[in-house]
Amino acid sequence: MSSKLMAEFFGTFWLVLGGCGSAVLAAGVADVGIGWLGVSLAFGLTVLTMAYTVGHISGGHFNPAVSLGLMIGGRFPAKDLIPYWAAQVFGSMAAAAVLYLIVSGAPDFIGVGSFASNGYGDASPEGYSMLSALVIEIVMTAFFILIILGATSDKAPAGFAPIAIGLGLTLIHLVSIPVTNTSVNPARSTGVALFADGPALSQLWLFWVAPLIGGALGAMIWKIMSADK
Repeated sequence: MSSKLMAEFFGTFWLVLGGCGSAVLAAGVADVGIGWLGVSLAFGLTVLTMAYTVGHISGGHFNPAVSLGLMIGGRFPAKDLIPYWAAQVFGSMAAAAVLYLIVSGAPDFIGVGSFASNGYGDASPEGYSMLSALVIEIVMTAFFILIILGATSDKAPAGFAPIAIGLGLTLIHLVSIPVTNTSVNPARSTGVALFADGPALSQLWLFWVAPLIGGALGAMIWKIMSADK
């Protein structure tokens, strides 16, 4: 179990450092910044690389909503849910702390700003409402779980699941960054919210509730679709 929790810790650490780090450090650099397209790709690449690296150890969840969805889908034991959630959240917090240390070394540092946190209303990148945030986070997380359950099915082509999952997360970010800055992952949201300026902590509830609902919904849809397979 300790090896599994270490894998989840470091997998989530890499997701937050690579994904949120790309947003904080590289997205807005004049002339050569990677923009939202690059950030979307960065999040997908973090999951793809760590799924291949430690997926055989822990299953490569790196996300409380994924762990919940896999549990409901019958792929993950309920007794391991809380330990996985703890490892994921601590991994996110550690990555956010490292990212803060890096950002604070900038020559013009005056604060971290939104720090790649998730939000709605004034904290949404394009000012979307709380309802918009709830809907997109639930729907996108549900489809993410569908992709994961389908790609890791024993009837799917072997060895390609991390590619489908990584590209799926990239697509999710391409669609939803303007609305919420894309969570679909409560652990990812929690780590950066602890350091961010603004309302990230007060709005964090939504980025636990919506992805967990979406994760459960996606798992239930998959169970219905695959019942006769």
